[in-house]
Amino acid sequence: MKSAALRVNQLTYGYRAPLFEPLTFCCQKGEIWAVLGRNGLGKSTLLDTLTGTLPALGGCVENAGGIGIVAQHCQLPFPYTVSDVVLMGRAQHVKLFAQPSLQDQQRATQALEQLNIAQLASRSFSSLSGGQQQLVMIARSLVTECQMLLLDEPCSALDLANQQVVLQLISDLAHQQGCSILFSTHDPLHALQIATHTLLLLPEGEWRAGPTNSIVTEENLFLAYGLPLRKLSVENHHTPFIAPLFSIRR
Repeated sequence: MKSAALRVNQLTYGYRAPLFEPLTFCCQKGEIWAVLGRNGLGKSTLLDTLTGTLPALGGCVENAGGIGIVAQHCQLPFPYTVSDVVLMGRAQHVKLFAQPSLQDQQRATQALEQLNIAQLASRSFSSLSGGQQQLVMIARSLVTECQMLLLDEPCSALDLANQQVVLQLISDLAHQQGCSILFSTHDPLHALQIATHTLLLLPEGEWRAGPTNSIVTEENLFLAYGLPLRKLSVENHHTPFIAPLFSIRR
């Protein structure tokens, strides 16, 4: 039986008033959860609450093995190199007043290679594009070796090719290394591609949670986005595609 990496029980969250009805769900070891919903609906606020950055208004959040977080944006006060930024993820493994070990440096290099950005190692982090910075922050989170990884819209600043790199990485971490993943996205196709489970945030404070195929349905997507969408199957492809049922007026 799988063990729970993240357990959310009757959680209410927001800045003053609850954004949603109390949330209850459980992310087991090796599962991938997508948090899906419109822009501005509260996906990032939920992740801040799960990590404790924002206090919950009610309920509780339990996790085992620590949580790593990859935010959408990161502003650093000094011109750190990419290698320095990734090595920061090893801080909890380095003793007080000690320097990162050769093993720490090798782990950072491996993470950069895993994301195909080893050539950026000596570059200043601030000189990178938004998409490149996002990949670096994912690499930094990887070296923490946390058992639960939260990613806030990890594909939002990436081109199509790098979106697939990140989605494949998330899948590999879960299925090959047993890491538990929760990532937010506004694109239902991302959930269909890799998520074992989906938390779908709806207007008026409602939500749905469960196995992705039972949550990411045409009916639920219409409730979420107010737009008729069709799930289309493609021969020899296990992932359905999403097509909006509207045409542009000319």
